[in-house]
Amino acid sequence: MQTHISDMILASEAGAEANRILRACVHCGFCTATCPTYQILSDELDGPRGRIYLIKDMLEGGEVTATTQSHLDRCLSCRACESTCPSGVEYAHLAAIGKVEVEKRVGRSLWDKSKRAALVSILPNTKRFAFFFALARLLRPILPSHLRSKVPQSKPIKLTAFPQTAHARSVLLIEGCVQPVMSPEIDVNTAKVLDKLGINVQRTGMAQCCGAVEHHMNAHDKSLSRIRANIDAWIPFLDAGAEAILSTASACALEIKEYAYALRNDAAYADKAKRISAAAKDLVEVLAAEDLSAFKLDKPKRIAFHSPCTLQHGQKINGSVEVLLTRIGYELSPVQDAHLCCGAAGTYTVLQPELSATLRDNKVKALTAKQPEIIATANIGCLHQLQSGSEVPVKHWVSLLAALHP
Repeated sequence: MQTHISDMILASEAGAEANRILRACVHCGFCTATCPTYQILSDELDGPRGRIYLIKDMLEGGEVTATTQSHLDRCLSCRACESTCPSGVEYAHLAAIGKVEVEKRVGRSLWDKSKRAALVSILPNTKRFAFFFALARLLRPILPSHLRSKVPQSKPIKLTAFPQTAHARSVLLIEGCVQPVMSPEIDVNTAKVLDKLGINVQRTGMAQCCGAVEHHMNAHDKSLSRIRANIDAWIPFLDAGAEAILSTASACALEIKEYAYALRNDAAYADKAKRISAAAKDLVEVLAAEDLSAFKLDKPKRIAFHSPCTLQHGQKINGSVEVLLTRIGYELSPVQDAHLCCGAAGTYTVLQPELSATLRDNKVKALTAKQPEIIATANIGCLHQLQSGSEVPVKHWVSLLAALHP
């Protein structure tokens, strides 16, 4: 794609990066065919190609309006477009630049600013989130229906102790910000499975956000500060012999893998960020390399697996969990349009509730078409998004393994 961006914008880090990404696009439109919002709204500007044109026009000095912002806000950052792009356009990085730039030029209403500030303040802070989550559960019966669906009816499973066995091998487990509150059993089950495989789970001693919430809410300075603090906290574990930095949430694993990109121009942290990103692993990458013969079903059980966008499009490890679950005896139901987002997308459920609910309902319909006994997934946001619209139980896939080996 030919661009005509001013020298002043090109002189900035973001402008030069946007120009590089834009020039890779060849206008083919393959991305549009796999875009969830385009499929619902049938508007070219609510698909990747249209949003690319909007960003290009903005950077070249074109008019920018609240309508421009709305089209960019409706992007899920699911990266399905990147999976189908033959030219390797790094759309997610371009969209992040575009969202920041349009916000500078258009601004936001007081109500919109307040919502976003609240999300950035509450979600990455586990103690703060725990307070508001408990309050929401208490008030659930009187909440409006669109908010009530986001608050689980059942109480979170009570946290049990992590295994204390000593092994020669170890990994560092990043516990995230909302998962310890909403589904603490996931990390405990992970520790139990790894313990059976002779791997210790080390913990930082605190739940901590990976920086994704602030990153996707345009609070980039806060996100980068958090990333630097995480790097300083995690490198000692690598120095002490931890084999990997492990996350059970595919969204967090993706964010950590991109620390090297986020800090690529930071002289003090670029090399350290590369080391962290190289060590970052999704749980399936660790378990797929291990002998799982101890985890076997007595009889086949039909399940449907939802592969989160951050697993299949972001980390590009689609199919790995499905292969692993099949290895231990699960019968996986085929899922139509498995590449499409469930509508969770971090804060999307709050900021774009109608689109989010439509995507969720479509995904639940596809997942339950063959009447599975369980729906499994690999990300905390997807798990609770799907459960809010499904009568079939939704679980993290590692919990299925943990149940096979008490």
